Amino acid sequence: MSIMYRRQLTSGTSSNISFKSRLSKIKLIPDFSKYKLISQPPGGVIGDVNEAYKPPKPDYFEGSYHWDYERLTAISLLPLTLFPFYCAFSSTTAMYPLLDTTLSTFLLIHVNFGLKSCIIDYIPKRKFGVWHTAAIRLLQLGSILALYGIYDLETNNNGIIDLLSQLWKDPETNLYIFGKSH
Repeated sequence: MSIMYRRQLTSGTSSNISFKSRLSKIKLIPDFSKYKLISQPPGGVIGDVNEAYKPPKPDYFEGSYHWDYERLTAISLLPLTLFPFYCAFSSTTAMYPLLDTTLSTFLLIHVNFGLKSCIIDYIPKRKFGVWHTAAIRLLQLGSILALYGIYDLETNNNGIIDLLSQLWKDPETNLYIFGKSH
């Protein structure tokens, strides 16, 4: 009986020792090495002339598809921006809220694609690593907040076209722009 008790005691102390050794390996100083820039080879060339080309996997949200989507939104913005001007100059045609929402949303998508292209070009993942991902996530967050702003503008006010037309009208006493009365 005493032999079993001693084995249990020694096994308990060894687990305490391993716990203490694991506890001593915990560092309270954060590791910032993942935030450093990734070093590039001299000349920026990776690989050899004789290596076989490995094409990337097709991604329907990146690459040439991204360019196609950007062009599609640019072409669709042409009639969406011309129609409000037509409505402004002809007194018989009213601006429809659905067209105003579509114009605002397509403009947001077009700006998002353009800024994402700038991030891809000027903050490449192969060099900046974590910072590239942070910039993309920040752009996505800003786009979501802007989409909420479009929703708020369309539901609580008359939309972006009406907001822009009110900026060019004569000042009214009850018109509030940026929180100040005129």
